[in-house]
Amino acid sequence: MSLELAGKIPPHNNDAELATLGALLLDSEALGRIISLVRPEDFYRQSHQKIFQAILELSERSEPLDLITLVGELKTQKILDTVGGPGYISALTSVVPTTANVEYYARIVKENSVRRRLLRVSALMNQEAYDESKDGRTIVEEAERRIFEITDEQDTVNFRRVKELIGPALERIERIYKTKESYTGVPSGFYELDDMLSGFQNSELIIIGARPSMGKTAFALSMAVNIAVLQQIPCGFFTLEMSDQQIMQRILAMVAKIGSQSLRTGYLRGSDFQSLVDAASHIYEAPLFIADTPNMKLLDLRAQARRMKAQHDVKVIFIDYLTLIGAENKDIPRHEQIAEISRSLKSLSRELNIPIVALSQVSRDTEGKIPTLANLRESGSIEQDADVVMFIHRERVSDRDDATSNEVIDTQLIVAKQRNGPVGTIHLAFLPSFTKFENLSRGH
Repeated sequence: MSLELAGKIPPHNNDAELATLGALLLDSEALGRIISLVRPEDFYRQSHQKIFQAILELSERSEPLDLITLVGELKTQKILDTVGGPGYISALTSVVPTTANVEYYARIVKENSVRRRLLRVSALMNQEAYDESKDGRTIVEEAERRIFEITDEQDTVNFRRVKELIGPALERIERIYKTKESYTGVPSGFYELDDMLSGFQNSELIIIGARPSMGKTAFALSMAVNIAVLQQIPCGFFTLEMSDQQIMQRILAMVAKIGSQSLRTGYLRGSDFQSLVDAASHIYEAPLFIADTPNMKLLDLRAQARRMKAQHDVKVIFIDYLTLIGAENKDIPRHEQIAEISRSLKSLSRELNIPIVALSQVSRDTEGKIPTLANLRESGSIEQDADVVMFIHRERVSDRDDATSNEVIDTQLIVAKQRNGPVGTIHLAFLPSFTKFENLSRGH
């Protein structure tokens, strides 16, 4: 698709492209300084793309780079005349003010490449918007994905000498020693879990499975409150089963420590109102972002997650729950739909570079038994895609009115899979009256 719209020439800087290529010919170390900044397709002129590609191929073969070797390589590829001939290659070195600025020239090349890619995306959006055979939400999701691919591009290939790394490493060890900060990821607020996982790690998909009424939502909300309210870490929470008002009511009950049943029925004591006001003041400024969309489609969830990350820099996202997400293709079997959703969530966690915690049902035959990985409902792909899989298991709360009970129920949190660490069973305290989880007293 042509970018020369309405007579406008696409953004480019020919002088910067010439200076970049010329500096590479004059300084044998220059390529190592810019190889993570630009790619052949970042150059506007096709002749410059081919010249830079030839330079890369010489480098890959560990051959020296100069005028003679580059001309020889282009001649071998039978493209020397199409890129301007020996005279053009020789003239490249005459336009370089100084090789010391090669990174500056390369960044100009990259900046113009980004602008051209944005123009391509906008042209595609314009074209697809007129295509009535395409679903509007699909067009929006694709546009967002393309834009994020551009904006998220950064220097990924880099290296440093150990003498540059040892200072910061010692400083971090000293900071951990002084503050006892032992977690490399986002702390959930549950000590034994954080000790085992070292916090929720970026780019990981974490699955929490349980039978209905075991407390999946309560556990996820307890962690979200620990993260966003107590630690002030930005956190996203997608609720597909409950409304945002129901979620807010639960959070108030947790923080104020007022029975959920009392809030639902309105049977409150005078002191309860002060507790609610105090709780609301703690919650008010918390960086917790709740998305309440029943029957949410996968594309919509991905789009909203990207916005949360871009606008609020959320560090972790919770999804309640996975099997309620609607797949785009309803014609394929349900297990294939779940597999598509699972793969997409894992891909999203890598794209946004944050942990994603998704709740999931387990099969009915685990009723009264300790669940295993084989019991994840509807698709084995969940087990395959997840980096961490946990199960909540406890005796069911009896049918009596637990909202007025001060009972603390010992609950097992079974870490059945951890791709990069140990597995085992953790014990938590479930408080049914507040529908929340807390740490059990630590022996040490």
